[in-house]
Formats: sequence, C-alpha cells, structure tokens
Amino acid sequence: MALLQRALTLSWRTTVKRDLSLSTSCAAIQKMTRVRVVDNSALGNTPYHKPPRCIHVYNKSGVGKVGDTILLAIKGQKKKAIIVGQKMPGACMTPRFDSNNVVLIEDNGNPVGTRIKTPIPAMLKREEGKYSKVLAIAQTIL
Repeated sequence: MALLQRALTLSWRTTVKRDLSLSTSCAAIQKMTRVRVVDNSALGNTPYHKPPRCIHVYNKSGVGKVGDTILLAIKGQKKKAIIVGQKMPGACMTPRFDSNNVVLIEDNGNPVGTRIKTPIPAMLKREEGKYSKVLAIAQTIL
C-alpha cells in the first residue's frame, strides 16, 4: 500500500511540475532559437532546408528582446539581425507575435532588404537614431 501511495505521489509531482513550469527564457530568443526573416532580402526569402537560427545574442543576459541585435546562421552564412517581434509577451503595450521576427542588417546597421512585410512594434520609435533606417522601410508600425 505504501509503495502504491509513493508511486502516485511521485507521478503527481512530475505532472504538476510539467504542467506548471513556465520559464521566461525558453520563450524568448536565445541561442538555437528558430526565427523568421520578415524583410524582402534575397538571402532571407530563398527557400532552404534549414530555418535561420540565432547563434549569438549581443547583450549581457544572452536572451534577446525586441530591439536587440543577434547573429544568425542562415544558409551557411553568418548575418546580423534586429529582433522586431517575438512570441513571448514583452513589456507593457508591446504586441505579441505568432513567430520570432527579425530583419537582416549589414555590419554598419543598414537593412539588407528594401521592405518589411509584417508590422513592427512602435516601441522601436523610442530609440530614434538606432532603428531609424529599419523604421523607414517598414510598411506598418503597431
């Protein structure tokens, strides 16, 4: 009887931990996170058998939020990108997207594409000089 009770207790604990374990870092952009390129650059729109993945986040925490710069592995190349949308709910009044969206940029900060296909959050307007070229090619700002 005691053995059966202990087995039920252990299975209940693992079920509760599995169902209630919500980590914020697993939903944010970190290393090996799959992303979607939302600009019209040739590198981001040509089909390839592997999706683009984040290989480095350029901040101290190692977890990328909207507006952070990351390094992507895309089609066997390394490219920098700016995060313009993520699945995880961010700060207050930041929209939540269905996928982790990025815009490819060059080393000097200029965007590679000429249009951004999806809406981007208005919170990028707050840092005027840093994202002005990305905001200029955006069609819709939320």
